[in-house]
Amino acid sequence: MRQFTFRSARFRAERLVAGRRHRERDLLAPVHLSLPDSRTLNLALPAPEGALRSAELRITQGARRFRVPLEREGRGLLTATATLREAPGPHPSLGEGVWRLTVVTTGTDGRVRRTGLALPAAPDAARPPSPMAPYAPDPATGTLKRVVRCRGGRAAVQVTRSRPRAELERFVPLGDGITVRGRLVAARPPGGEGLAVRRRDGFGVPVRVDWDGDRFGFRLPLARMAAAGAGQWVWDFRVGDLPVGRWLSGVRDPAAAWPTPFRVVALPGGGLVRAHPHFTGSGAFAVTCLSLTPTPEKETP
Repeated sequence: MRQFTFRSARFRAERLVAGRRHRERDLLAPVHLSLPDSRTLNLALPAPEGALRSAELRITQGARRFRVPLEREGRGLLTATATLREAPGPHPSLGEGVWRLTVVTTGTDGRVRRTGLALPAAPDAARPPSPMAPYAPDPATGTLKRVVRCRGGRAAVQVTRSRPRAELERFVPLGDGITVRGRLVAARPPGGEGLAVRRRDGFGVPVRVDWDGDRFGFRLPLARMAAAGAGQWVWDFRVGDLPVGRWLSGVRDPAAAWPTPFRVVALPGGGLVRAHPHFTGSGAFAVTCLSLTPTPEKETP
């Protein structure tokens, strides 16, 4: 927790520095500026009057800088689409922190102008309702890149590395059980077992986990979950210390986006279990479990 508190304070300080010495009326108001998937930065802004020798978008953090050419579309717009990465390569590779966005234009007379981009105080309020969040982390790395408003209204890109996560890729419900497949993000494989945890009281049932590098798979221990106590209970799942869920989708409400039915599972020992694998509103993977096998009545002497 201390690490993330320190990081939040660092980002606030970097946003203050990125926006200093800029007044909102001196900034360019883009027609469009978005970074919806943490990978593709889209920009369109009004073209300045007069002929241009060149125009580019500079993405800078301290001494590090990347240049993205701006292309003229018709007479009215300058546009750019940039693919952002974390590893070095031909595309801009942005490390964690706040990165300034600056438009640099050179006229035919050789005059160079450098101008920041403006971002409204509440950019999300103008968007129509959508099941998707305005920003989503990179599904491959979990890193979140989003456009933020700095001091004075200047736009910048903030890059936040993912905390360790156990990302569920799919679960397969069959007639005789339910299998889960997933991968670790920003974490090393811990090896060993997982754990099914009853939400009511924290009671745990060990789960055998099969590892293949950073990928994992396990079969739900439905028989032991159903035998842990009478009644219908909700169970969560952990791999090492990490809760299993769909954390990187960018969907506002995973429970509504991926509804799932109840299923009846025939256990190897002959019993029946009603199971409901599902996602919670936060994206956690959970299973509601109830034994349908009658309990033998004790004979009275």
